[in-house]
Amino acid sequence: MKSLTELALDLCLDPQYPERPGSHLNEATRDFIEVLTFADADAIMAMIDETIPDLTGDLPVWARNLAYRLACLQRPHDAELLRAAGVDLYSHGPDWDDHAEELRRRADEMDSSSPG
Repeated sequence: MKSLTELALDLCLDPQYPERPGSHLNEATRDFIEVLTFADADAIMAMIDETIPDLTGDLPVWARNLAYRLACLQRPHDAELLRAAGVDLYSHGPDWDDHAEELRRRADEMDSSSPG
């Protein structure tokens, strides 16, 4: 079986990934979702780092949001991860700004409450 990163790259290169709700999933999308669903946060972050080197990566927005969401659910107290997820959300337009701000606020609270 391919790694999560390989599947993400396949998805980036697949011109037929679903653009509208309710459309049938193609093989690249289905395989990516299946592996992502059971991936640990380290594998998800490695995939993100390798497929989205900057905020203009080709991974579809829904795939980016899902990947970050699953990683954040696994590491809810990882301020660096929450902040990265928020930065990525800011790159998708104002619809996600409230969510991005909440992630940044939570990360800032964690940083200010940690001993140091």
